[in-house]
Amino acid sequence: MKLLAKTLLLAALAVLPAAASFTAGERVIVLNSGDGTVSIVDPATMKEVKRIPVGKEPHHLMATPDDKELIVANAASNDLVFLNPLSGEVLRRVERISDPYQIGYSPDRKWLVSASNRLDRVDLYNASDLKLVKRFELPKVPSHVAFNAASSLAFVTLQDSNEIAAIDLVAHTIKWKMAVGKQPAGIWMTPDDKHLLVGMTGENHVEVIDWRTAKSVKKIVTGAGAHNFLAMGDGRHLLISNRVSNTVSVIDQQKLEVKESFAVPGGPDCMELTKDGKQLWVTSRWIRQVTVIDMATRKVVGKVPVGKSPHGIYFHSHAARQ
Repeated sequence: MKLLAKTLLLAALAVLPAAASFTAGERVIVLNSGDGTVSIVDPATMKEVKRIPVGKEPHHLMATPDDKELIVANAASNDLVFLNPLSGEVLRRVERISDPYQIGYSPDRKWLVSASNRLDRVDLYNASDLKLVKRFELPKVPSHVAFNAASSLAFVTLQDSNEIAAIDLVAHTIKWKMAVGKQPAGIWMTPDDKHLLVGMTGENHVEVIDWRTAKSVKKIVTGAGAHNFLAMGDGRHLLISNRVSNTVSVIDQQKLEVKESFAVPGGPDCMELTKDGKQLWVTSRWIRQVTVIDMATRKVVGKVPVGKSPHGIYFHSHAARQ
């Protein structure tokens, strides 16, 4: 009987979701775009412990290059709020940033590029002091940003004109624009610096772009509403959220093909993967929820109620960004 009980216990433990590793006291930080707040979530209990106002329409967030601060971009209140990346505590605010929907640092840390979704332009700032250098009129609805490895080009999706644009960061000019599929949103540079991957939110695929020739070379079918990317940290595999089909797909960046897809409810949008690869946290945009996926089983193991229209998400103990 003792042997049977032990066998049953081991079998039960084998199907339990693996607990992810977080730093003691670390919090998950979630942007609620619809009500201008940030939800602070305890990853151990998967419960919101605090909700703080930060500004109007906080959509995206990213850590500073030194990882010492977390930047929240408030599009409608035209400012950046800097948080403690572990606790979510507000540290400071910079008020002279116009309509920062999506932001990105160039790999050489020289430039901060801001896609002004509402104002149909892209702004270039000095990363060191956040002084405006130049504005590029780029209708319509600049959305997401990526860079080449040399930091000589920034690439921006133009969601409502069904294009992507390349901005020359040396000459400060628009180098080229090209037509792509419907409603391009997330944009990603492959680790080998060869291809741009662009999520077509108005369709069901990722478009593969040879950015040196400005030509589309392949379509990777993922799911309806292909939207935003997150690296899995192994230098090869990439996640994309499919907002309409309520799935997340895994893309092999070497073969440029889908490896698998799994269900995530409520319009999955932004994602964060734990450093140990055990849990994927996803903002479910349409149901005011963060959904936690056990990556061993690809099953939902947590549902965290948050604010209206949750968008960006971050925690400090995340997987590598490639």
